[in-house]
Amino acid sequence: MPITINESKLLGINGLGRIGKLSLWYHMVSRYFDGAVINVGREVGTSLEDLIHNMTTDSTYGTLSTFLYGHTGRRCSIEMLDREGLRFAIDGFSIKILTKERNPQNISWKAEGVQVVIDCTGKFLDPTLPAADPKGSINGHMAAGAQHVIASAPFKIKDKTKANDELNPTLIFGINHTCFDPQRHRVVSAASCTTTGLANMVKPLLEDPETARVLTASMSTVHAATNTQSVLDSVPSTGATDLRKSRSVLNNIILSSTGAAKTLEKVIPQVRSFGFMADSIRIPTSTVSLIALNITFSSRLNDAGVPYINREYIRNLYKRAAEGAQKGLLVFSDSQNVSCDLLGEPAAITIEGNEIHTRTGFLSVPTEILQHAGLPCDQDINIPVTHAKVMGWYDNEYGSYVNCLGRLAEYVHSRID
Repeated sequence: MPITINESKLLGINGLGRIGKLSLWYHMVSRYFDGAVINVGREVGTSLEDLIHNMTTDSTYGTLSTFLYGHTGRRCSIEMLDREGLRFAIDGFSIKILTKERNPQNISWKAEGVQVVIDCTGKFLDPTLPAADPKGSINGHMAAGAQHVIASAPFKIKDKTKANDELNPTLIFGINHTCFDPQRHRVVSAASCTTTGLANMVKPLLEDPETARVLTASMSTVHAATNTQSVLDSVPSTGATDLRKSRSVLNNIILSSTGAAKTLEKVIPQVRSFGFMADSIRIPTSTVSLIALNITFSSRLNDAGVPYINREYIRNLYKRAAEGAQKGLLVFSDSQNVSCDLLGEPAAITIEGNEIHTRTGFLSVPTEILQHAGLPCDQDINIPVTHAKVMGWYDNEYGSYVNCLGRLAEYVHSRID
């Protein structure tokens, strides 16, 4: 039976890069939406078949048929609904391609019946720019008829004085997505893949009374390659300050930066109360990354003089989170994993249970410092301090990030009156 586009519940996707294509794959599995309208903004190859080929194959996750049905031999069925109108269906999931416009304000979302758009271009990340900005703006999607837009990356606001987290919040599904207010929040950010994993990693620690007393924290993400890197060495662009970004992704481990710690403050404000540093180490793999979280707590001892916070305490904390409040978003694993084992894992973070370690030391506060602070004391005080190291895997493309992004899009749409 023919699909009637205007009567369907449709998702808009702007951009068909890594996140755009994999978002389509997610929604083909989820089926919350009946179909998608995808703005590519240009012709692809020499025919519609070339675009469909690109859309249904992937060097990391395999073909769409294998992705959906495994190695059963079953193949996706493709039905042409309107070749001239670039409309087709894959296994009954309606898809329409738009190729004419790249500026968001000129994309025909209203005419296509799209209410929620995920902007996956990575180009329109400043929600303070007006819809009619000559270079394009994420607000242009609303001028084109969309009701709500989700940026699949952290916001990058040029004029910091115009930033308004209350109006344009950063939302991570399972962390703070219920803060979404359809009356106020037209443009939101879904943060980054690393912040999504990190937030779910930190959440159970900050909700436990013992581990909530954080003194300081840092993280390093051992991160798979992305399309922002050079395949072979290239000449740095004009004004480039980080020369390592132009070095070959195939041949190097490359030190880089990440805004994950700063973005984390937007979704878990408690983080602002202690110092948090973050960095990134790029490695030549296609996906699945690893967060190494180092975190130090103000600890206490039990009556036997043993620290409350130890390896088993943190292991059990994560186990409870995986079985309770964060079920499906946080997985606790006692397996000896390597990165390929987590390819496609739909959890935001998978805790490597065997690699949780703690050490407790003592911070000695001299008597003179205590007395100078007006505290009656005739001897030094030793304060227990516990340091923990926790490892967490996340599929930075489909498994962790796109799954959380997809669930956020569904939640946003469900809140539309």
